[in-house]
Amino acid sequence: METSLALIQDKHLALKNHYAKGQTQAISTRINALKKLRSAIIAAEKEILDALHKDLRKSPEEAYITEIALVLKELSHHINHLKKWAKTKRVSTPLFLLPSSSRIRHEPMGTVLIIAPWNYPFQLLMTPLIGAVSAGNTIMLKPSELCTNTNAVMDTIVQSVFDPAHVSLVHGGKDTNQALFAQRFDKIFFTGSPRLGKIVMKAAAEYLTPVVLELGGKSPCIVDRTANIDVAAKRIAWGKTVNLGQTCIAPDYLLVDETIKDELQERIIHHWKTLFGDNPQQSTYLPRMVTHEAFDRVSAYLQQGKVLFGGETNREDKFISPTLMDDVDLDAPIMQDEIFGPILPIIPFKTIDEATDFINAREKPLAYYYFGDNGKIDQLLSANTSGGACFNDTLIHISNHGLPFGGVGTSGMGQYHGKASFEAFSNTRSFMKSPTWIDLPFRYPPFKHFSMIKKLLR
Repeated sequence: METSLALIQDKHLALKNHYAKGQTQAISTRINALKKLRSAIIAAEKEILDALHKDLRKSPEEAYITEIALVLKELSHHINHLKKWAKTKRVSTPLFLLPSSSRIRHEPMGTVLIIAPWNYPFQLLMTPLIGAVSAGNTIMLKPSELCTNTNAVMDTIVQSVFDPAHVSLVHGGKDTNQALFAQRFDKIFFTGSPRLGKIVMKAAAEYLTPVVLELGGKSPCIVDRTANIDVAAKRIAWGKTVNLGQTCIAPDYLLVDETIKDELQERIIHHWKTLFGDNPQQSTYLPRMVTHEAFDRVSAYLQQGKVLFGGETNREDKFISPTLMDDVDLDAPIMQDEIFGPILPIIPFKTIDEATDFINAREKPLAYYYFGDNGKIDQLLSANTSGGACFNDTLIHISNHGLPFGGVGTSGMGQYHGKASFEAFSNTRSFMKSPTWIDLPFRYPPFKHFSMIKKLLR
């Protein structure tokens, strides 16, 4: 159900007025709010897990690891470090500006908007919320309309923890988004597709509102002949099927040294069978596509190459089995669009340079994976760019709260997680203090001793 423009305007005004009173800015208030949120999430664990199973058929184990645990760790990280992050910091002042002194402080942006996607509906709403609260803002939240059960639980949590003038949550789809974009926020944080990211950026341009765009793209995975093939296969098989591949940083396609292609294929298939059995539709550990429309889009890719393994589908159940594909049409949608499902194309290469050139011919990805000799890491980091990278593993870089997470180019702009979340929702304000007991004449006409000043300014 869409939220009316009138209600959004009322909520927005309440958030702006509450921020103007300064009640969200005390560090102790922020920390207490984060602690209350952490307690509420722990108390609602069963409800969250049940809701995620209803919406996406996530197993409780996967849902806890990829949704609840990441949020709880983020909360603890902010609670433990916020005082240090928020402290005004003194920086050096050049000799020619003495005896003035220079400092940096972080202040809240004001009233911010967070729009979250459906694929990790709990984690991808709560994680930026933590950063926004930590930085001292008032916040409007808008989750995806596709996960109604999870939304209901999050709504209850938010209402139990926050004054509605501090954090308010609205529901709806396109019309609600348009109503939100008509309001003047101090920052917009959006997670979703590059197509929708362009819409957000156009809307933000009306008020020159700064944005953080957490988008996606086709994240490549290179497997070199120097790789531990069995370990690589297991970690790729896992990374591609977490949330049934509906993960923005899932390996989107494999670039494999042609000399190990057959062996790697065999081991990926082996590990998929080990993880999910001979009848993966019966596995309790494989989620489902979020909607029938998503099922139709992803299952259509099965016609754009040769299926080496998998390819089983059930539209009524929104199920697509883990699938390995060869001889894919490089000009077809399977190699142009982000797959966002459990289909993995495999493309052979002769040299590493051939693989890196293939990646550079496409848009900059959100994630980049390489399996092989660690000695090539610097070479590969120089050859390609991406939002983040992981070597000899997949996905796990997102779980380190000390690593900023974000995209580059069409995969996004801006970063968050840990301190980067605090900074994403803060204005970094520089200021100088100058004494009045002395007023050096060098800056004023007729510029006495200019030759000496000129030397200091070089």
